[in-house]
Amino acid sequence: MKPIFDLVLAIFIGLLLVVPLLIVALLVKLTSKGPALYWSDRVGIDNAIFKMPKFRSMKIDTPAVATHLLADPKSVLTPIGNFLRKSSLDELPQLWTILIGDMSFVGPRPALFNQEDLIVLRTEKGVHKLKPGLTGWAQINGRDELPIPKKVALDVEYLQKRSFLFDLKILWMTFLKVIHREGVSH
Repeated sequence: MKPIFDLVLAIFIGLLLVVPLLIVALLVKLTSKGPALYWSDRVGIDNAIFKMPKFRSMKIDTPAVATHLLADPKSVLTPIGNFLRKSSLDELPQLWTILIGDMSFVGPRPALFNQEDLIVLRTEKGVHKLKPGLTGWAQINGRDELPIPKKVALDVEYLQKRSFLFDLKILWMTFLKVIHREGVSH
């Protein structure tokens, strides 16, 4: 049921947001050098690497590390990068990865290919067997501010409690956090 739900919801949201998606892509292109999309190597189900798109919010020469590990994240943002991140609009191209089955709406956020500590701990705890999500239990309980062991503990909690109703709760809580701009990294 979850794959069908993901597919139907991704198509619905994609059609609903086609014009805003095109406007954001145009704004990214007009305000900075480089492509509108950034394709990040991420760790998916069973630790397989896949390409995850985001609207580019950082300059093209920014290192491929987690934002909180950058010395001065604001210095590498594009002119509209802060807005894209605060509004979570940079995440919208991930609808594509949901459509093709690399991601789900709800699951652990996909690790960067070089986040060895996160990947190892998730594998030890069995979380690597879950399809990564656009949002997840750890996302709504702290996002990037969480230390890795706490993030993985929340991923394990999701693994144990996962259900359609729990996913709906997480989606609703994510919507509220995005509206209120809670826990958004800049």
